[in-house]
Amino acid sequence: MAATGEHPVETGGGAPRRRRRHRLIACAAAIVAAAAASLLGVGPTALASPMAAALTTASAVAPSTTGGQFGPNTYIFTPSMSQASIQNTLDSIANQQVSNQFGAQRYAVLFEPGTYGSAADPLIFQVGYYTTVAGLGLIPGDVVINGSIDVYNQCFAANNCIALDNFWRSMSNLTINVAGGTGCQAATDFWAVSQAAPMRRVDINGLVSLMDYCNGSPDYASGGFIADSEFSGASVTNGSQQQWVTRNSDLDGWSNGVWNQVFCGDPGAPAQSFGVAGANPYTTLATCPVTEEEPFLYTGSNGSDSVFVPAVQENSAGPAWVGGKEAGRSIPLSKFFIAGPSTPASAMTAAMARGKNLILTPGVYDLDQPIVVPHPDTVVLGLGMATLVPQHGTAAMVVVANRGVKVSGLIIDAGPVNSPVLLSVGTPGPANAADPDLIQDVFFRIGGAATTPVSATVSLRDNASDSIIDDIWAWRADHGNDVGWTVNRADTGLEVTGNDVTAYGLAIEHYQKNEVIWSGQGGTDIFFQNEMPYDPPSQSAWMASPSEDGYPSFLVTGNVKSFQGYGMGSYIVFIQTTATVYADEAFKAPDRPDVQFHDLLVVYLGNQGGDKSIINGVGGPVTGTNNPGIGTPVDLVSYP
Repeated sequence: MAATGEHPVETGGGAPRRRRRHRLIACAAAIVAAAAASLLGVGPTALASPMAAALTTASAVAPSTTGGQFGPNTYIFTPSMSQASIQNTLDSIANQQVSNQFGAQRYAVLFEPGTYGSAADPLIFQVGYYTTVAGLGLIPGDVVINGSIDVYNQCFAANNCIALDNFWRSMSNLTINVAGGTGCQAATDFWAVSQAAPMRRVDINGLVSLMDYCNGSPDYASGGFIADSEFSGASVTNGSQQQWVTRNSDLDGWSNGVWNQVFCGDPGAPAQSFGVAGANPYTTLATCPVTEEEPFLYTGSNGSDSVFVPAVQENSAGPAWVGGKEAGRSIPLSKFFIAGPSTPASAMTAAMARGKNLILTPGVYDLDQPIVVPHPDTVVLGLGMATLVPQHGTAAMVVVANRGVKVSGLIIDAGPVNSPVLLSVGTPGPANAADPDLIQDVFFRIGGAATTPVSATVSLRDNASDSIIDDIWAWRADHGNDVGWTVNRADTGLEVTGNDVTAYGLAIEHYQKNEVIWSGQGGTDIFFQNEMPYDPPSQSAWMASPSEDGYPSFLVTGNVKSFQGYGMGSYIVFIQTTATVYADEAFKAPDRPDVQFHDLLVVYLGNQGGDKSIINGVGGPVTGTNNPGIGTPVDLVSYP
């Protein structure tokens, strides 16, 4: 992500690390900041919020005494607990995690059904890195928070307050009646995040802002993902969010767009207007072709825990849970093997071979062999951003079946020995569209957190026909530890070989060859966000063939006869190289009538070189010497 300068930050390891560069620079800064200020009618205020100031005095995080079989890093709250105790625990976690970008700590925060806080005494807390917050009800209304659950900018100096690095956290399955706060922050739920920070299955009554416009400036943000949610009482404030995808959610309006705002199956979404002069860059689909919501943990009326697995939907719009009932099945917790960071991969594989499902509790799992999911209809559920790290050049996880396997809630890091693939899903062959494999909120990382060089050739390979990919961020690190062209090595973020695969919310960044290779028939991708690698050392080091400069970020291979893509953007950020490098195109696909792209864009963000065309020689060029201005998109409404 791009920038004008770097700043050391303290992380969980205690050593200063180099701050990643801001994606929006110079002119882009002025464009976004001015638009946001005009939209919101506010300007930057103090460097730190009252909540942030309070966090500096919070106590250290004590191991949970309420997590039970989910371990010492899972905190389960009940309505009978004192609000002061709940607040203290939440503030302690946030105090540690808000700036802990590459630390090893992981936390799951769970609320049993009931009401927390009140209008007179609201519950207000922040969500930092590697923290997942979820209600334990069967529907979002079973857990009610009167207050706000917030993610704010990180402020590194005056006039350097940004949300560009607010990754790896989530909120789900609860209701928020927005209340409390003072001054600029009054009566607003702030979710100022970037990639890998999904909001799912929430019902928010009141103002939601995806931009923090209160805590300094320039307030840049680079998200994001919302699904299966309902918003009432106010329009969602997009503000400075460069791009965002929202699906299957009821909206009370949406404030604005910057580069690429995509809506799929969202009653109340703004009308299609991408590419219209003077209009917002909205790509709007009335329905989503095929979806299945993420499995979730819940506590039943008898006090027993289960996991609910929602049913697949076709041509859907709005949240699946509206009306108080949702199609799907419940799996009692007794049918799950519950693993911790010290559990051997072989034990997890053996448990699933016996027919168990798998829950991975919060922590970092150093794997001596892959976790193998051998049977169909197996649920693999991560809590607290559980993180898998293969140590010996294997995959972290291999899903064998093409039917009904649900994998969600994980970070997968590359390890010290090159892995040909980090997550492999399915095998070539027939599948079942009524019971698809599902890959949701799985985030891949090549470098940044590790203290030695790491590599993985491919992050995710999806061989499963009819599968659904739903919110993926695959990131070859541009900042952190051991980062460089020959240090954190990775060719491709996503390979899709299965047929009739549907993807939502793909964010794939900085890989060294094609970021996405799609060779399956009949695929659909709704939203794509990409930055090309920052650091090719020369043109000769970055060529798809002797006659093709660079690599297209999204490659649909020549065998494909049908494909649909919507709301897809690639950004040029060659800021960690002294070379002038080009790609012949940002997107490449066979010229066939049923291979179609809708609402493509390329954004120039710095240095020399760039894209000679947007797709197949059409559109652009967008380069350091031929662009409409830093941070101004070049759009292509349709291809062919």
